[in-house]
Amino acid sequence: MNRPGIRTAIPKHRYRLGEFTITVLGDIESSDGVEYRYIMAVVRGQEPQPGLYLTAEQPPGAADRPLDMRLIMQDGAEVIGQDAGWQQLDAFIQDGIGIVRRVLNLSDETPWQLM
Repeated sequence: MNRPGIRTAIPKHRYRLGEFTITVLGDIESSDGVEYRYIMAVVRGQEPQPGLYLTAEQPPGAADRPLDMRLIMQDGAEVIGQDAGWQQLDAFIQDGIGIVRRVLNLSDETPWQLM
């Protein structure tokens, strides 16, 4: 799995969605050369590592463009959208949780904020 390279990050929020825990990271210093604004890491149950990530990242060499949202899973990674609104934490969380619910087929589950 092509995980985001994270040297340091500060957890901003944590949610419970069914059997999954979602941690939203900000203030990220990366080790892979990507300028991450936020990273959403999704862990199933007691597994040691996230199985899914959503990132809001600055496109390379394009500081004036909207942020890319990248979905990273076991079988690969893909940019799934662009939006300037993802500069705001609340917008990233709202859209990101919606995507996680669709990808993991959790439309019946309500996210509960833990932190």
